[in-house]
Amino acid sequence: MTRAISLHDVSKVYAKGVRVVDRLTLHIEPGEFLVLLGPSGCGKSTVLRMIAGLEEITEGELLLDGESANELLPSARDMAMVFQNFALYPSMSSRDNIGFPLRIEAPGADPAPRVDATARMLGIEDLLDRFPAQLSGGERQRVAMGRAIARHPSAFLMDEPLSNLDAKLRNHLRAEIAHLTRDLGVTTVYVTHDQAEAMSLGHRVAVLRGGVLQQVGSPREVYALPRNIFVAAFIGTPRINLLRGVVRAPLDGAMTISLGKQALRLPEPLSVDHKLLRVQQGREVIVGLRSEAVRIAEASTARPGETLITGLVEHVEFQGHEALVHFNTGSRPAVVPELEAPRPASRPSRRRRRDGSVLDRLRERAGSLRAGPVVVLDEPPEPDPAPAAADVRLPGDLVVRTTPDLDLRHGMQVPLLVDVAHLFVFDQHGERICPTPARLPDLEE
Repeated sequence: MTRAISLHDVSKVYAKGVRVVDRLTLHIEPGEFLVLLGPSGCGKSTVLRMIAGLEEITEGELLLDGESANELLPSARDMAMVFQNFALYPSMSSRDNIGFPLRIEAPGADPAPRVDATARMLGIEDLLDRFPAQLSGGERQRVAMGRAIARHPSAFLMDEPLSNLDAKLRNHLRAEIAHLTRDLGVTTVYVTHDQAEAMSLGHRVAVLRGGVLQQVGSPREVYALPRNIFVAAFIGTPRINLLRGVVRAPLDGAMTISLGKQALRLPEPLSVDHKLLRVQQGREVIVGLRSEAVRIAEASTARPGETLITGLVEHVEFQGHEALVHFNTGSRPAVVPELEAPRPASRPSRRRRRDGSVLDRLRERAGSLRAGPVVVLDEPPEPDPAPAAADVRLPGDLVVRTTPDLDLRHGMQVPLLVDVAHLFVFDQHGERICPTPARLPDLEE
């Protein structure tokens, strides 16, 4: 039996008014694998512990199969939790560790059949008589998972179960977790700060920052249509290129986004999304380009929707199956303050204006629910007096993924074709404005 889990406006406030989860609303379908993703300290483990009943809910309501569970004891929720640090009893063998919760639930029953069946499922039959000190990290985590699986719970709650393992073992166990949860069909809530785990495991991914839900959707959706610049930059390897730009939309000429020394020309006829950028005329925006949205090729090979810029090779990272090339295009990278921080910097408190309209107050509240502005485009400070010409070197501002067989050297000038169909544009607060958040119908279709 599996179950649905719903959180409605759930908040967690600790001593001195520290709010670590803020009005989280999320519904998890029976049998769904949902990943809570975000930087360390953003509140995702607290959400998991509130679902398990290990933390009290300060505000809001938790529903299990449609029934309120705020006051339900952890033992009555029929959930199994897998912790980051394995949490095995050192004085018990693997067999006893797996069977311990079964003996607690049914003192008179023999746990051996379920322990043996679980061990076969996980391939740890030969480890049952060993103690935790005699096991490797991966073996301990398998035993910890076996303890959860043997209970036949209605939901699995996994709190960064692979973070203490080496990369190779992490990849192997990740595939095992995906296989097991798919076969068992049990609702699973999985906490991680590793976007590779989130993208490969989850049916849906919920991105948190500062205790505020930024976006929830399938891995493909949050990658292809990030709601804001934080989601765009947090998901994807290498990180998305973020460049400062200005929209130029003359009535008698082509529409462009100026990137400083170069500009992205938007191909005509303009798409619906690009037409709506006209309202940003003269405004500074942030342009987002994934590394695969740019390719190294001559202008003569341009495909429909591609526009030409050039770049100077700054550095080449050889990855074996591919190369990451760092270019200097003369653009100004957009600096995102504290992008890796779990929550944005606190802003000075402001007294509420009594003369403000209801709409103004609603807008102010909506801004706070986004966990504050992600990006502030301030003018950069004046540079120090220029050193000798030989020492002047602009940093790379664009990373492009390419094949490893290209012979690229530092200082080479290379033509770059940008696919503007995969162009993201964010406003000064980091909210996505292109593609438009709510797509409009194409009247020409």
